[in-house]
Amino acid sequence: MQNGLIAFIRVADFVNEMVGRAAAWLMPGIVLASFSVVFMRKFLNMGFIWMQDVFEWQHGLAFMIAAGYTLLYNGHVRVDVFYAEAGPRQRAWVDLLGTAVLLLPWLALVAWVSLPYVEVSWRIRESSPQPGGLPGVFILKSALIVFTVLLALQGLALAARSLLVLLGREEFAVRESGMGG
Repeated sequence: MQNGLIAFIRVADFVNEMVGRAAAWLMPGIVLASFSVVFMRKFLNMGFIWMQDVFEWQHGLAFMIAAGYTLLYNGHVRVDVFYAEAGPRQRAWVDLLGTAVLLLPWLALVAWVSLPYVEVSWRIRESSPQPGGLPGVFILKSALIVFTVLLALQGLALAARSLLVLLGREEFAVRESGMGG
């Protein structure tokens, strides 16, 4: 059982590591698009709706697909009342219960509510509601499903880590601090 959990953790960690690193490459595009929109609007008195869409879409996509990466590196907000002074076993219990009771049910609800929304968007090949906006909103909305899958995958890996810690494998305890590289 432990070998299966370890293999699953490695796969989940690898997938979210690669997706997170890819999402990081959106950041220079976000900065460039944002700067361009502001510069053109303020100094050239002109703008393009599609450029605003590029900025907003990159921003939304980066945060949606990198949520699993953020969980991998313990970057999400926690309630320190339960966690700050706890040892590895107590943290493992908090992580296991938090994943089972809060994270996974919430992600299931998000997926359940989002799936018809995304499906309709694909069926009508939705594009930007703004004149001159980008086509392909249906592709962007698909990030909702990718978000739930990647975050659930990393949540399950967190639960597997917690189980291993509870079985005496403290080397699988969640990392202490923020984002990795």
